[in-house]
Amino acid sequence: MTDFKQLRLNRRAFMGGVMGASILGTTSALGAATPAGARAVAFTGSGAVAIGDAFLTSEDGGASWRQGARPDRKLVALATHPERPNRLIVALEDGGVAVSHNEGKRLVPAGRGLPATEIGALATAARLPDTLYAAIPGDGLWRSEDAGESWDFVMDRPFIAGEERDVLSLASVDLASGMGGIWLYGGSTGGLQRVPDCFCRWQDVQPEHALDALIEGATAPDTVPLPSGEPVRALISSPAAPNRLWAALPSGIWATADAGLIWGKANSLVATTLASEPTNPDTLIAASPEGLWHSRDAGLTWATSTIL
Repeated sequence: MTDFKQLRLNRRAFMGGVMGASILGTTSALGAATPAGARAVAFTGSGAVAIGDAFLTSEDGGASWRQGARPDRKLVALATHPERPNRLIVALEDGGVAVSHNEGKRLVPAGRGLPATEIGALATAARLPDTLYAAIPGDGLWRSEDAGESWDFVMDRPFIAGEERDVLSLASVDLASGMGGIWLYGGSTGGLQRVPDCFCRWQDVQPEHALDALIEGATAPDTVPLPSGEPVRALISSPAAPNRLWAALPSGIWATADAGLIWGKANSLVATTLASEPTNPDTLIAASPEGLWHSRDAGLTWATSTIL
């Protein structure tokens, strides 16, 4: 009989690689920056940061940006945490992660144990600033409990519409899961699911006590999910109001005020990445193929950002 568990472990061993301890090079950013092409945005303790060909920083909630260091390697994802105001954790195009404590001027490689392939999504745990989650295309979820230094596999990909789906976006949502932890929401190529941080199983977003209602013969509360079949390119939760989430789909930006039970379209902006200000959930930033954007009304309207 084929041992599928052993096959999975062997595949990961084949994919895995250890990052070196050297410092990644950065150079001074010369010439005018372009707001287009930002691959990730996030808020830090001192403002906001975006990654593209160079680091961009903002001190006014994303309305204007200044260009900073230009890394030697392409960065594809970004994670921050309000309790670590000066720390950036970035995912590298060719695999692994790196950590910076000075807005990208110095990047220290990390990621021991991660497969040597590109990370699809990266997020920090809502209550645990040194716990991170990474989604690996074709593989599953990995977790680090030491700020990205070492990683372990924790969960397969979600199973939606008859097949496993790659996770494109992750959000750790500070709401009790009923299983002794909090929720990790995953936006995939086929829709949205969530898993408790005990990593028992992926599931659709359902109202509390919905299963009890069905067992008792009552009608389960209504939900209005995200549009089916669309990839969830970005997904964020507000630390100041964890019931509020935003998702970026090809059809636009969608919002929920009840942790994902009922979604409504907020705006038709086609964004590839989103971020929410930790203390003010009405302040959002986004990136699209056309540039960087900011909103002051929870995503209902958006204005283009400028590069200083």
